[in-house]
Amino acid sequence: MAQADPRAVLEAAESVAVVGCSTSPMKAAHRIPLMLQQMGYDVRPVHPTATEILGVPAVPTLAELDIVPDLVVVFRPSAEAAGVTRQAIEAGAHAVWLQQGIASTTAEQAAAEAGIDFVQDRCSGVDAQRFGIDKRSAA
Repeated sequence: MAQADPRAVLEAAESVAVVGCSTSPMKAAHRIPLMLQQMGYDVRPVHPTATEILGVPAVPTLAELDIVPDLVVVFRPSAEAAGVTRQAIEAGAHAVWLQQGIASTTAEQAAAEAGIDFVQDRCSGVDAQRFGIDKRSAA
């Protein structure tokens, strides 16, 4: 199974649900979503207990989002990736992105079977920056 083109996934996305988005500014799971938000993405935090992250209301699960996310970015351990990918598919997401250091062949297979784009073991923020993506100018 081949991964989707990271640049194409990032260019196609407008709304990004971040599973495992952190309330701690010191963590990558906070810094990277902030970076994406500053690039103009509509970032929606998914966190089991937080009510707001990055000035945006947080929801405990993908099923509770008030939108269908274009992209689900995952900041959870590899062991949880397949479950989160299945939840993303159920939520209607067009793509799943496992952050750098997170990989799962089961998640990749689930995404392939559902016909959605899948990227793993890459940093969405670093890639968006490297590709020069700025959603603010597209609006």
